[in-house]
Amino acid sequence: MIDTYRHQGLRKLLVNGLKDRGISDENVLKAIGNVPRHIFMDSSFLEFAYQDKAFPIGSGQTISQPYTVAFQSELLQVEKGMKVLEVGTGSGYQASVLLEMGAKVFTVERQINLFKSVSKFFNKYGFKAKVFNRDGYKGLPTFAPFDRIIITAAVPKIPDELKMQLKVGGNLVAPVGKGGHQTMVRLIKISETEFDEEYHGGFVFVPMLPGIE
Repeated sequence: MIDTYRHQGLRKLLVNGLKDRGISDENVLKAIGNVPRHIFMDSSFLEFAYQDKAFPIGSGQTISQPYTVAFQSELLQVEKGMKVLEVGTGSGYQASVLLEMGAKVFTVERQINLFKSVSKFFNKYGFKAKVFNRDGYKGLPTFAPFDRIIITAAVPKIPDELKMQLKVGGNLVAPVGKGGHQTMVRLIKISETEFDEEYHGGFVFVPMLPGIE
């Protein structure tokens, strides 16, 4: 992996920009500063890797904007050793940030081409996430319960099956809403049947589709 002083300097500038936008969790900022985003992107986008923008990764998907990754990661309140389910692996960038924060990451990708490419990518660079080709709406009941769950695509509502896979005391972060606008929701599991909901501003995500390809 080539990670030059220039790349490192650009990441430092990116982190400073995230601070200016209100990201304050030092674990999140450190992880963003350590994970080389440029290796997750097509070579044609390398010059733009540390801009705070989303970029295409193929199969109609994008690598998320760093601010969005940082915002969701901060809401998750991840602590070292926690078991985290990510729904929507995509490029693998969000999963890698969570790994850098010390989480044990289980990640689900419905699109077989992305699943194959990100699995090879993680093996190549030594990222220790466990990757599955599954329907994100179903989660990973075999490995539940999870301390944290993050959904990285828009859902019309939070799936009941994912709620069931969250530990009591855990939280789930997801962009919820139809069409071109979603609200970032943090769901906190109070008991097996009770949840608190918090609302944390508007975002735009690609929709989460059911099934697998």
